[in-house]
Amino acid sequence: MEQSTSLLLGLGLLIGIVFGVVGQITGFCYYRGLKERWLQQPNLQLPSFAMAAAVAIIGAQSSAALGLIDLHQSIYLSPRLSWLLLPLGGLLFGYGMALANGCGARALVLLGQGNLRSIVVLLCLGITSLITLTGLLGPARLWLANHSLINLSYVSPTQWGAPWFWTALAAVLLIGYALKASATTHRARHLVGGAIIGLLVVAAWLSTGWIGSDPFEPAPPSSLSFVLPIGETIQYAMLSTGMNPKFALLVVLGVVIGSGISAILRKTYHLKGFDSPQHLLRSVRGGCLMGIGGVLGMGCTIGQGLSGISTLAFGSVVTLIFISLGSWLHHLRHEAKA
Repeated sequence: MEQSTSLLLGLGLLIGIVFGVVGQITGFCYYRGLKERWLQQPNLQLPSFAMAAAVAIIGAQSSAALGLIDLHQSIYLSPRLSWLLLPLGGLLFGYGMALANGCGARALVLLGQGNLRSIVVLLCLGITSLITLTGLLGPARLWLANHSLINLSYVSPTQWGAPWFWTALAAVLLIGYALKASATTHRARHLVGGAIIGLLVVAAWLSTGWIGSDPFEPAPPSSLSFVLPIGETIQYAMLSTGMNPKFALLVVLGVVIGSGISAILRKTYHLKGFDSPQHLLRSVRGGCLMGIGGVLGMGCTIGQGLSGISTLAFGSVVTLIFISLGSWLHHLRHEAKA
């Protein structure tokens, strides 16, 4: 049992390190892709994200078909969903992501390469995620959830039958979009980076749902996510005595380590601070909104946008749409001020 736990934690650290290296080299970021699209700039990040989603879907659905993991035990395919909290959480997270200029995963990568502004974003995100889940905002969250729950007969198109058809359809559409990206010097690098991120999502599913599964202490399989795990990492740093490290915690640590190693080797590591008090305030607000929204919406651009999407869950699609909408609302507000 201890050997299995050590293996699972080691895999989490390795997955995080690879994620950090890829994120540092390619700048993998869903929000950057949205900004590139809105500002009509050469778009590399959204095609990279689409490639990651396609690979994650193919890998997760194949693993489930082979009986290696049971995706229906994951939080994303629960038939009980809140019609209020998913879109509300997505909106809050998306707006906060725009304020902070990136999601939690991106903030971890930036921290690894010396961006000290990310510390503020991560602290605010992590602390408010715990406040929303089990702290002061917990009772309000539970009340809203209990009064907006709906029971869905279908949570994924795979329940309609022919799961391979839906897997193939989603993968073809996403890969087709990714390959339509304008040919640039770095196009191939970004697409390969996206594919690697997608494989890491699959590796995380297999690590928690197959390799590290414990029949004596069964736990639902999970994959990559960076909202609550950041909060749990902060909590573990303060209260580690008597606590056991978790897979997600090692992933968070690994991302910072991997990014740092990559930045040092590529000679791109340098310290950055805030330009003004207003910039600091934006990061505080952005981190807090992402922490609250990420818990309400059950994930972030990685947790819902890749891990959740890989299960083909309708709820994950809804959350990602509202994350995008929240970012777009911030963009409109910014454009109006300009």
